[in-house]
Amino acid sequence: MVKKWGQRIYLAVIFLFLYLPILVLIVLSFNNSKSRVVWGGFTLKWYASCFTDETIMNAFVTTLQVTLTAAIASTVIGTLAAIGISAMKKKNRTIMLGATNIPLLNADIVTGISMMLLFVKFMNLGFVTVLIAHITFDVPYVILNVLPKLNQTNRYTYEAALDLGATPMYAFYKVTWPEIKSGVFSGFLMAVTMSLDDFSITFFTKGAGVNTLSTMLYTELRKGVRPELYALSTILFLFAFLLLLVMNRRSDRIAGNHAGIH
Repeated sequence: MVKKWGQRIYLAVIFLFLYLPILVLIVLSFNNSKSRVVWGGFTLKWYASCFTDETIMNAFVTTLQVTLTAAIASTVIGTLAAIGISAMKKKNRTIMLGATNIPLLNADIVTGISMMLLFVKFMNLGFVTVLIAHITFDVPYVILNVLPKLNQTNRYTYEAALDLGATPMYAFYKVTWPEIKSGVFSGFLMAVTMSLDDFSITFFTKGAGVNTLSTMLYTELRKGVRPELYALSTILFLFAFLLLLVMNRRSDRIAGNHAGIH
């Protein structure tokens, strides 16, 4: 009994430290007062101000461009890479998977500084360097989502389609794609989440005049806390939270379908 209550208290403390700051942030985003200790009534004006603030909107547009472009590009590259890795022999596959995991194991600040030092040798830092950096660290997440799906497919079915006269592209679309599309979609959502949430790599690879929402928030917070930033942070949190819910719901549905088949 004591052990059970101890576990509950421990979990409660952990969740308190993790989510209480976010809860305070969300509450303050609806506070009509600029004070952080006085409740001035419920309001949505800080959310309205977000969409009329030129700095925030410019950062929002840049974030949208980087996130969607990087997610689409990394999904295509990552899917093709996963197909190539799955076709390799065991030794080569192990080496490639090890290389793929390096960006995941590296600290973001190490990856960011490394990319910055590479980029300044060949080009000026700006939107393009941020985009390349995002694609680079998004690709491994796509590979890790698609590769397990490829390993579950029956390769002999694909080969049988080729033997029956189908072209490689047609056989892939009709045989392999239905089996891996859920992994591709999960990889795309993961890439969107990682790009949207990134700060360190973007901070080191962006040039003057280029700001995503995360770097813009950092810059603005150094000048002082504005209520609009509470609202913007709440929007970012809710968007990332909804993406994770969609991913988990889709994973549960796929798991349920597999259980039903078996």
